[in-house]
Order: sequence, then C-alpha cells, then structure tokens
Amino acid sequence: MNFSNVTNGILQYIDTWEQKLIDLPVDTISNKRNTQNRTIKQILGHLIDSASNNHQRMVRLQYIDKLEFPDYQQDNDLWIAIQDYQNADWNTTIQMWKYYNLHIIQVIKSVDQTKLNSSWQSFEDFTVTLRQMIEGYLGHIELHFNEIQDLIDK
Repeated sequence: MNFSNVTNGILQYIDTWEQKLIDLPVDTISNKRNTQNRTIKQILGHLIDSASNNHQRMVRLQYIDKLEFPDYQQDNDLWIAIQDYQNADWNTTIQMWKYYNLHIIQVIKSVDQTKLNSSWQSFEDFTVTLRQMIEGYLGHIELHFNEIQDLIDK
C-alpha cells in the first residue's frame, strides 16, 4: 500500500506553514484561544505530542501485533500544561514539529506492509490498525491547522 498522499500531505503542511508560523506576531500565538481554550503555541505543542505518540505506535506495531499502549487523548490538556508549550521558545517548538513530522514521513515510507493490520486499543476501547493510524494522521494535522488558521483570522 502506498501512503504517498499522507506523506506528501504532511510535507505540504510543513512547506506551507513553517515560515507562516515563524512570522506570526507574539500576541497572535500567545493570546488568541480556540474553543478548547488553547493558544496557537499550545495547538502546535499538541501536534508535537500527537507526532510523538503516533510515532511510538507506528514503530511498535511493526513488531507487536496487538499493542496495549496508553492513550493520552483524555489527557491532552495535561500534556500541554506539563510541557509548558505556552512559555516554550516558539522557534524551537516550530522546528520540533517540523522535524518530528519529517521523521514520521520516513517511518511511513518504510512501513512493513505485512504489519498494517496490527492494532492497538484506544482508551475508548476502539481497535485502531496501523493502516488506519497512518491514514488518519494527515486529517489530524489538517484539523488543527484549520484551528490555527481560524485563530489567525480572528
């Protein structure tokens, strides 16, 4: 299975957004908040957390058929707070997001095609396969960059 639509999509987000994020005014990234009360700094931090957690799952599911891996979805705000993305250096956060996603592209391009049905249980007891995780990753990025764009436009 070819996931080039996902990897090309991730790369397009990086190419489109890296400089745009760098150029955003401090007030815009620090003070405007979405419906979840998150700033742009916190949303991008959440996308790093998402990359981190999905990276772990994508790698582990290639050598473990059924993964019991803690979910963080119900703890997203706790993760954001503990890592203090609100006060983190903005350029470092942008580069961390960029390079983590460049690595995710590499992982997806190299995925063992025989392991795409390996799965993990979400905290809501849904079974998620490696294939579904990869296919859904770009949509998650899109969702949050739409939120960021809405905050910029606010």
